[in-house]
Amino acid sequence: MRVRRVTIRRPAVAGAFYPARAADLAALVDRLLAEATPAELDPAPIGLVVPHAGYRYSGSVAATAYARLRGTRPDRVVLLGPAHFALLPGMAVPTFDAFATPLGRVPLDQAACRELARTPRVRAIDDPHAREHSLEVQLPFLQRVLDADWSLLPVAVGDAEPEEIADVVDAALAGASALLVVSTDLSHGLDERAAVGSDRRTVDAVRAGRAEAISDDDACGAAALRGLVAWVGRHGHSTRLLDRRTSADATGDPTRVVGYAAFAIEPGSR
Repeated sequence: MRVRRVTIRRPAVAGAFYPARAADLAALVDRLLAEATPAELDPAPIGLVVPHAGYRYSGSVAATAYARLRGTRPDRVVLLGPAHFALLPGMAVPTFDAFATPLGRVPLDQAACRELARTPRVRAIDDPHAREHSLEVQLPFLQRVLDADWSLLPVAVGDAEPEEIADVVDAALAGASALLVVSTDLSHGLDERAAVGSDRRTVDAVRAGRAEAISDDDACGAAALRGLVAWVGRHGHSTRLLDRRTSADATGDPTRVVGYAAFAIEPGSR
């Protein structure tokens, strides 16, 4: 009988975006989470929007969101982020069995991936995931803050309309106690003053439910962010800003910065 080989997506940015040694990575993530002293959210968030730069730049912002997950026990994490390195019409789920980080393997919900690949605008292809950091950098935070018994449903987002993405989110969340995480940075390459103004407008658009007001220049994960806004509005949920900064807060260089924000998605009544 032929035994099927287990396929693992290996870390692409360990040692660059975050430490490559497990002990160093765990210590850094734990410190960032400990320094994020969040007000209690009741009920717990059903979703997060988090940045995906190197931990030196955006780790503190991401931690303000992940710290809200303490005590939550999702069965599945649905993770959406932009495809930086592949021309992708629509969206893509991978065929791997697991994603690996220095902290260990994260099993994929293979059945959910296969089911999602049957929906319009989603394909099962590995190339958009192979080098993609926007999804990878979220995993160590999830590994440290959640209990071990959860699986991952990663979706790389390319050229897709907000309602198409919202449909995929609905399908991905169905049938499980699931958490939604959307990965995006905000403005790129502006000086700090211009970036703060641009990012404030983007934050206002997210909070007001105006997906059409978020342009591709406003966020590297603009498509996923617009889809998140459409999904939040569809279900009557609300979006709370947790933190907003720029890379200048970490580097002290205000000339060309990247903007970061973290949001919690809180359940609505509909």
